[in-house]
Amino acid sequence: MAKLYFHYSTMNAGKSTVLLQAAHNYRERGMTPYLLTARLDNRAGTGRIASRIGIEAAADMFSADDDLFDRLQTRLAETPIACVFVDEAQFLTEPQVWQLARAVDDLNLPVMCYGLRVDFQGKLFPGSATLLALADKMREVRTICHCGKKATMVIRQDATGRPVSDGAQVQIGGNETYVSLCRRHWRAAMQTT
Repeated sequence: MAKLYFHYSTMNAGKSTVLLQAAHNYRERGMTPYLLTARLDNRAGTGRIASRIGIEAAADMFSADDDLFDRLQTRLAETPIACVFVDEAQFLTEPQVWQLARAVDDLNLPVMCYGLRVDFQGKLFPGSATLLALADKMREVRTICHCGKKATMVIRQDATGRPVSDGAQVQIGGNETYVSLCRRHWRAAMQTT
């Protein structure tokens, strides 16, 4: 029975690595995975999912106005798909998460989503909030804070390395922009009580 999965974490926890390894496992067994990534995140290049450890794969891209159920239904009619992998799932819209859930339910297509749970202000991304509500299975991909505790939060830094407390929820960046921290050190960096 197909399920909707949500693998979540902070920045630099290895979500894309886990996704790429799982997709490789499908290919190795003669099955075809279908990879999707957010159009607005092109750090790895257009239509690419890449890991910091150097592995990567081509992927189709989605935008906020795409109907993912229709896309998957059309793709499935053209070629078999064993599993759908969605990178940068925090950028899904609420309707798109429902569309993916429908693909699981109506097309019997497993869907594995990988993304951030919260932004630099400690707020849920809309896609992540909907995935937390609808996913059949959730798994936290863990990383650690500089103190050794589990990192569950992320700060955004300016060009001088100082934490930023306001701004747009979405700003594409990597190691130079974001730092994963435990809640205690996130609170200290953001100077919250």
